[in-house]
Amino acid sequence: MEQLFAWLSDALADNTVFNFNTLTFYGRGLVNTVQLVFLSLVIGLVLAVPLSIARGSKHKWIKLPIFFYTYVFRGTPLLVQLYMIYYGVVFIDGIQDTWLWYFLKEPFYPALAAFTLNTAAYTTEIFHGAIKATAKGEIEAARAYGMSHRLMMRRIIIPSAFRRALPAYGNEVIFMLHASAIASVVTIMDLTGAARFVYARYYAPFDAFLFVAAIYLCLTFAILYLFRYLEKRLLAHLRPVS
Repeated sequence: MEQLFAWLSDALADNTVFNFNTLTFYGRGLVNTVQLVFLSLVIGLVLAVPLSIARGSKHKWIKLPIFFYTYVFRGTPLLVQLYMIYYGVVFIDGIQDTWLWYFLKEPFYPALAAFTLNTAAYTTEIFHGAIKATAKGEIEAARAYGMSHRLMMRRIIIPSAFRRALPAYGNEVIFMLHASAIASVVTIMDLTGAARFVYARYYAPFDAFLFVAAIYLCLTFAILYLFRYLEKRLLAHLRPVS
């Protein structure tokens, strides 16, 4: 790690590669990466909560379509999903004559759709497993207080499941950050796309990609710190009393 930061300090002092123009591209790539990952995670989380509840339904006509959706998106590569959404929408008859084409013609929105559907599938299974792991004592206590099923889900099961799912969901957030590197294949100027630009212009692959790797490392450490803090606060009741 010390050698990496020493290399970064030397590389930044070299104006032939790291100048105002290249750092501007890196800054734009950082903004696009954070925006894409953040929006896909937020929308995916909003979709995953009701899907994870419905995933545990006793009715097959409710849970089977959700199971099929999560199975397909977890069983196929994200890159393939991105290609199918990005290139596949143009073959839909009449799509270019609708208002949707205003969004679909830009690469950001098909990429956002692919990332959202992918992370929603993983998050659905994470929350579904956490809901199934709810202690029976908590459910019996809620019923003893006369709570309805909806109130019990809102006050007991969902908050408890969210705390249990937090470590696994933190790994999903990091996975989505790393997976966002494939967004550059559909012409999005993300961090990896910026590194490719610098590499193509200055023929400096190590400088370009090691700098991006350092940025990804910093973002990953920030996410790890955030989830460690949340786990410390939300799971404080599980720590032994000293």
